[in-house]
Amino acid sequence: MTITPLQPTARTSLRREKHRAATERTALYDVLAEGMFCHLGVVVDGVPLVLPTAYGVDLDRGADGTLYLHGSVAARSVVAAPEQTVCVTVTHADGLVLARSAFHHSVNYRSAVIFGVPRLVTDPEEKLPALNRIVDHLVPGRSSGTRAPNRKELAKTSVLALALTEASVKTRTGEANDEPDDLDLPHWTGVVPLRVVADEPITNSDCDLLVPAHVRTRANQLGAPS
Repeated sequence: MTITPLQPTARTSLRREKHRAATERTALYDVLAEGMFCHLGVVVDGVPLVLPTAYGVDLDRGADGTLYLHGSVAARSVVAAPEQTVCVTVTHADGLVLARSAFHHSVNYRSAVIFGVPRLVTDPEEKLPALNRIVDHLVPGRSSGTRAPNRKELAKTSVLALALTEASVKTRTGEANDEPDDLDLPHWTGVVPLRVVADEPITNSDCDLLVPAHVRTRANQLGAPS
């Protein structure tokens, strides 16, 4: 696929700290690839509703790629979403930034915001691969190590597809930005780094199988003991 730059719109243009905006679309793909869950913002019965949601990505579908969102057919957010513009966010907290002044405390982060009107995926030829992508997003290769959903399970599950066209990426890195007059104050300043770390996989009490390679690989990628 041809990767185009991020094109700012009225909704995605940064109004503050504009220097933190990414211009390359690959930055969006990186934030999505490293994320585990997103938050889907949708208006239901006139009230904003923001829910954590599992997702997967297909960069080969659509001009800029497609984000797939998992939900139940009975979920109000899923029912309402295809009739409106939704907002999806993915955020990584990379560090606590502690300054000499309370005002300049901050967080190092990477975040993506995506706008668009999603479509409900109904074609079985797209729906099952999309569900596999959602499963494999958390643990690559997992969809091949499980029973595929049956017809009844597929009927209970909804998938929303959202084009990755209208999006923005914003990041903060580095130290605290203290005022020059505060540099001699007797207060510690620095960064507490944050990261997601996995522990050793725990096998279910009703399972006597060894931890499969794809699970152990994913756990090790997230810092679990080898």
